[in-house]
Amino acid sequence: MSLKKGKKPIIKYLTDFLEYLEIEKGLSNRSQETYTRQLNKFFTWLRLVKKDKIKPHELTSNDIWQYRVYLSKQVNKTTNKLLTKNTQNHYLIALRNILNFFADRDIQSIPAEKIKLSKQKTEKNINFLSLDQVEKLLLSPNTKTTVGLRDRSILEILFSTGLRVAELTALNREQIKIPKINDSLEISVIGKGSVPRTVYISARAVECIKKYLNTRNDSDKALFIRYSGPKDSPLRLTTRSIESIVKKHALKTGIPAHTVPHTLRHSFATDLLEKGVDIRTVQEFLGHKSIATTQIYTHVVSKKLKDIHSKFHSGKDLNE
Repeated sequence: MSLKKGKKPIIKYLTDFLEYLEIEKGLSNRSQETYTRQLNKFFTWLRLVKKDKIKPHELTSNDIWQYRVYLSKQVNKTTNKLLTKNTQNHYLIALRNILNFFADRDIQSIPAEKIKLSKQKTEKNINFLSLDQVEKLLLSPNTKTTVGLRDRSILEILFSTGLRVAELTALNREQIKIPKINDSLEISVIGKGSVPRTVYISARAVECIKKYLNTRNDSDKALFIRYSGPKDSPLRLTTRSIESIVKKHALKTGIPAHTVPHTLRHSFATDLLEKGVDIRTVQEFLGHKSIATTQIYTHVVSKKLKDIHSKFHSGKDLNE
């Protein structure tokens, strides 16, 4: 079958592409929002270079290369550092997917496989906190206020469960059935790829949530809501709001400035492995599809044990 030339600019295909993701690929609204944000980066570049009218068949390998150069010079507004290779790859993967969409629709364009991803270091850098640092962070919010109780509950849940930040923001009040006795709580969440899993909220975290919910006099179904901002916007906290809350308390307590919600997920996994929990169990807790992803944490634990051995049992005190 011969390919046809698209009749409109690439930018104008975004709505069609999102419908394709929903109907044919079965992707969630959250995934569609991510693709929209990532493709908007490409659309921004097209406008900068005066190519926003470019049609799919007019896209060239040189355009792709110039876009990659553009990405390599972009700065992450949160860290104030250049985008990591991993982040750059996410933008390139989004572009690959819209090119695959063109191919599925028999629209002429550059093949998706022509977009090569940036090579990354094989060992991923994992940032995690010591238990002392975690404790300082958890105790940072002022629990005499509703906002403080909310923040404390958020921090406690993140460390207690290892939830991803998007999984946390999706929680609803109805999922939290406060036990009559001081006990932990088992809930079901929908993780990446719409895969459900069970997580466990500690008794300590449950107690914080109970106190927080007792201060709520609204009817919003979201477990965590905002207390400032536009009145006509949804009350449910966004992932960005959670990131700001974690960063605020990290700065307040003087723990590493790079601390983000995922840092508590890393800390959760590392703590379990250090205490001897089986890696397959940790994989289940984290909702990792592949055990290889979880094994990243074993490298961190192994390095820490090596450092301890070198410091306390190196043999340097023995006489030669």
